[in-house]
Amino acid sequence: MRHKLDEDLGGKPVLQRTVEAFTKNERVATIVVAGPADPESAAEFRSRYGDRLGLLGATLCEGGPTHRWETVRNALAHAGDCTHIAVHDAARPCFSLELLDRLFDAAERYPAVIPVVEISDTVKRIRETDEAFGGEDPVAAILGVNPQTQKKLRIVSDTLSRRGLCLVQTPQVFEASLLRRAYAQADLTSTDDAGLVERLGERVVVVEGEARNIKITHPSDLDLARAILGVRPPEGRPVHKRF
Repeated sequence: MRHKLDEDLGGKPVLQRTVEAFTKNERVATIVVAGPADPESAAEFRSRYGDRLGLLGATLCEGGPTHRWETVRNALAHAGDCTHIAVHDAARPCFSLELLDRLFDAAERYPAVIPVVEISDTVKRIRETDEAFGGEDPVAAILGVNPQTQKKLRIVSDTLSRRGLCLVQTPQVFEASLLRRAYAQADLTSTDDAGLVERLGERVVVVEGEARNIKITHPSDLDLARAILGVRPPEGRPVHKRF
């Protein structure tokens, strides 16, 4: 199965589109791209992307074997003496140059800045029950299917107030010394870098994110990304062979 970063966005892989967006901002001095961790996959990744990312001025490094924080920590070792570091998910290729400027402007005044989008939908907490979704299947029972493998019925447990809640995006921008201090902690389990900074007791400032700054997770997200960027679906040869 092809990785989502290899998927075509107007004749270029998702990863290349994301990196190119950063090259268009003059305040970006260094770009580090973390690839796979295991040697075989890392070599394949370098063979596939090394030349084109090199032309964009990016440095490649190996990612972490298991956790996201391992990948970011490896990339930090290649960031040089930059005053600020922006950590971004390569699966978000649709952010605008205006968002980068908004983040970088705020980062000149505040040590930790992240983009957020306010929640407009109702938020509910759900829980899984012991019941099978759709009820017990008599045919499955006859065939000896383990009921534990059946999809469980999930129900609403309560409705949350969305006041003060938001969806967090990347890039997240930090003073380099602050981010390195965050990654010097013993416990690095967190879903984002801002969480590690918060654990230090430091303030994280938010700026307005973008609805267009989607994360490509599902196949349908590619169609949306193409619509946002105004590019056509792929035709002919796989994109990683068009270079």
